[in-house]
Amino acid sequence: MKLEKTYIPDLILIKPDVHKDNRGYFFESFRHDLLEKELGYEVNFIQDNESKSTKGVLRGLHYQISPFDQSKLVRVIEGNVLDVVVDIRKDSPTFGQWLGEVLSADNKKQLWIPLGFAHGFLTLSDTAEILYKTTDYYA
Repeated sequence: MKLEKTYIPDLILIKPDVHKDNRGYFFESFRHDLLEKELGYEVNFIQDNESKSTKGVLRGLHYQISPFDQSKLVRVIEGNVLDVVVDIRKDSPTFGQWLGEVLSADNKKQLWIPLGFAHGFLTLSDTAEILYKTTDYYA
């Protein structure tokens, strides 16, 4: 799997190595050691969430503030979405900047969203199912 920094340094795009053959495919969807090595700090996921939306549904921009803020690892398992994150950390040099990335079941890209970002997505396909891991409970 390849972990790529984006133009907002704390956001990381994860591109798994997908191994395909006539039976289907296999890939590692999460590697704790690689993510922590890239980030330089410990990550502990405590909740998994799943969402299904129909075409044109816009969800977000959602965020939680301290002490309930959470980092997320987002991926799409059906369909495709335009995933958008905005840096809302007031002391950040990238405050107010945003990133949009198409995440899909086909490209299998994932997005690491650290603390201090608002997150949302627009469903581009007829339906889309999104899974994401979080580092804190919903509040």
